[in-house]
Amino acid sequence: MISKSPLHHPGRTAVGLLLTFTLIAFANAEPIPEPLKGDWSLSIESGEAGWLSITEEANGQPKVAMLVDVGSIAPLKGVEVHQNEIHIPLKTHRDGKNGPILSQSRARVWSDAGKLAGEVVTTFADGREMRDPFTGKPIPPMPPAPDLSKVVYGEPITLFNGKDLTGWRLRRPEKINGWSVEDGVLVNHTPKTDFSATGAYGNLRTEAEFGDCQLHIEFLIEKDRNSGIYLRGMYEAQVVDRDSRMQGIQGIGSIFGRVAATENAGFVGGEWQSYDITLVDRHITVVLNGVKVIDNQPVPGPTAGAMHTDPMTPGPLYLQGDHTSVKYRNIVLTPVE
Repeated sequence: MISKSPLHHPGRTAVGLLLTFTLIAFANAEPIPEPLKGDWSLSIESGEAGWLSITEEANGQPKVAMLVDVGSIAPLKGVEVHQNEIHIPLKTHRDGKNGPILSQSRARVWSDAGKLAGEVVTTFADGREMRDPFTGKPIPPMPPAPDLSKVVYGEPITLFNGKDLTGWRLRRPEKINGWSVEDGVLVNHTPKTDFSATGAYGNLRTEAEFGDCQLHIEFLIEKDRNSGIYLRGMYEAQVVDRDSRMQGIQGIGSIFGRVAATENAGFVGGEWQSYDITLVDRHITVVLNGVKVIDNQPVPGPTAGAMHTDPMTPGPLYLQGDHTSVKYRNIVLTPVE
């Protein structure tokens, strides 16, 4: 008679082997080198803005998020640690939705004399490789929420004079300039109607740069259109209509992809709306159309499309013009002293 001991049950044996292999994999997983842990502002040779967050899960597995110009800030899958290097899969570009792969990019990160260094490696279908080196500057831990009643402000600065683009310029001069002034309103005209991350038309930035501040700005966005307002050049307040397909952490009132509004206080497309935004010590308060929808919440990192990623460095106010048409007026910034 053949024994029917549980040790010989094929299903249980398979589960046991899977569990054993899983435990061995976790046990053999290389730890993240201590000098690499934390959040980093990246200086990339190509000039793109970069941000990197490296932590560990409770099981010791790496938890890594990386932003280069635009894209997701969600933790990445398939991250591995090899001989004190972290290997990070990034993007795969295809010819069409399901077509052949045109290129794949990945990042390698290591510690160089106690400092973070690395490169983004893009491999093309013909085998060519393009390497974009970078270094990292550690981002200090998040400070506690400020007492906004004790914040001291300077004099308000009117950023838009209602007559011309004095004090403003394109973020990238090679882009098409769709910005002009019409009847005292700052207007961006572009034929683009989709929400893809970039476009041929340019984003508009202030010549001046600012640190922490309070901003009042009014905007008119049509139905199913999209723009954005970046404070310090790195935190985007989303500009869409109330009924946009982009909702929640990507919807009106949100700090795009980082902090969700507590409610949708937006208006329908084609109506003037207002933002009053306070940014102090990397904490943000958002009042949309008179309704407080974010109350002194921490912003854990830059949003996609940021000009830079160092929260200790001032930056311009910039308005997204590479998406769709939009109008702005009454732009007043009050700096924190």
